[in-house]
Amino acid sequence: MDDKRPLILVVDDVAMNRALLSDVLSDKYNIIEAENGNEALLLLRERTSEISLVLLDMVMPERDGMEVLTIMNKNGWINEIPVIMISGETAHALIEGAYMLGVTDFIGRPFDEMVLKNRVNNTIRLYKKQKSLSDLVLNQIYEKTRNNSMMVTMLSHIVEFRNGESGMHVLHINTITEMLLRELTHRTKKYQINRNNIGIICTASSMHDIGKITIPDKILNKPGKLTPEEFEIMKNHTVNCAQMLDAVPVGKDEPLMKYAYEICRWHHERWDGKGYPDGLKGDEIPIAAQVVSIADVYDALTSERCYKPPFTHEKALEMIHNNECGVFNPILMECLDAIADKLVMALQTFDWSKQADKDFFYIADAMMNDQRHPIYNQAFRQFIDERKKCHFFESTLNGILFEYTYTPSVMKLSSKASQKLGLPKTIIFEENKTNGVDNLQDKTSNENLEKIQKILRRHTALKDKPFLVKQTFNIDGKSTPCNVKVLQIWTHPQNENPVLTSAYGYIDTLQ
Repeated sequence: MDDKRPLILVVDDVAMNRALLSDVLSDKYNIIEAENGNEALLLLRERTSEISLVLLDMVMPERDGMEVLTIMNKNGWINEIPVIMISGETAHALIEGAYMLGVTDFIGRPFDEMVLKNRVNNTIRLYKKQKSLSDLVLNQIYEKTRNNSMMVTMLSHIVEFRNGESGMHVLHINTITEMLLRELTHRTKKYQINRNNIGIICTASSMHDIGKITIPDKILNKPGKLTPEEFEIMKNHTVNCAQMLDAVPVGKDEPLMKYAYEICRWHHERWDGKGYPDGLKGDEIPIAAQVVSIADVYDALTSERCYKPPFTHEKALEMIHNNECGVFNPILMECLDAIADKLVMALQTFDWSKQADKDFFYIADAMMNDQRHPIYNQAFRQFIDERKKCHFFESTLNGILFEYTYTPSVMKLSSKASQKLGLPKTIIFEENKTNGVDNLQDKTSNENLEKIQKILRRHTALKDKPFLVKQTFNIDGKSTPCNVKVLQIWTHPQNENPVLTSAYGYIDTLQ
């Protein structure tokens, strides 16, 4: 059997009919056979990705052709595998029913060999071309979504960086949220969570504490217990973030924005109604916020903070069950207990690149199958929305943002970065030439540029999380000590020869 040739499944209860079809088509195709509907369904389940076409008889014992088509529709196989019905039955109602169930073509018996070959060939080629086009569009959406989600993650890391946290909190929240949601879908259909919802909620969870950029450092990083007045200010991060998201003029109806708003505003609400900011009770709290709330509490307990050492996994679970850190939905407590044994290992072996790829694919897949909007309009609108969000968040930060692509070698600075560092917004690096800065007379501006370049050139080993560098820059005419946090983007990081394509940077002054 030649593995490169398309595989056709012939389904017919008459051995002579199967042999005839095999003889006609075996010169160009690999053939497998089933003598009834049950056998056909078993082969379809086992070899879904291999089968290029099904030739299906209408009348068979055990399960007939219509039953096979019904189950193919239920399992989604009909969208991936074309079916040509071959039968001596030519009743109009029967043929119409077959087409309603997704049959691509109908050939009556007796058939002409040339007609059969041409129809089989055309159907396989059409589906192959359609699959290629779908994959192309899906990959384009995937790449745009991946870049946009990277920006969300970078902004979230910036908040952690300012908050003195480890940088892993956002990634841990993502993992715990996914595990809880998957367990929840196994236990109940009440919340109507599906695979695509899970991916979007996990991405939105990265934004849960973005509102802390509005909280003063002296409160945010206070090592001791907050006073009642300070705690009231700290609580405002939920409302402040919700207001920031609500102020974004576009994308309010998009699922990612909806979940991000719910999570940001209500992840400190309690099941008993004694949380903040709105005192929601029970399932008044959106399920996305409920799940992220438990994930946030668990990771906060098991991680070191400026005000406490880390608790053990067992102690954290005990404190959560004793309502020492909030009161939670009983079914989510059951979910937490169910994943408890796997949770520690999942966080210890966390691979951001694999998790991110999975989340981005879920979101891209959801967009691909959204019948409300044209694909390209959706992707383009999301790109525009994300650029606006970037500018918005930049305006709320004290630090400086820049991005750099390695091929071609181009640096882009935010408006604030350009002003503070005395450099153009876009700098193109060519061999023996740096367009945009050659005519600058300001020596300190060029020194700022050289320092950024050295950081980017020095750190080129594969990293799946941001790295931190201390560096002094000349900002507003003053020598200023800074922390520089950089997130690198690699193509195919799991392959033997990954390529460093770009980097996002955040310069935070230590004054």
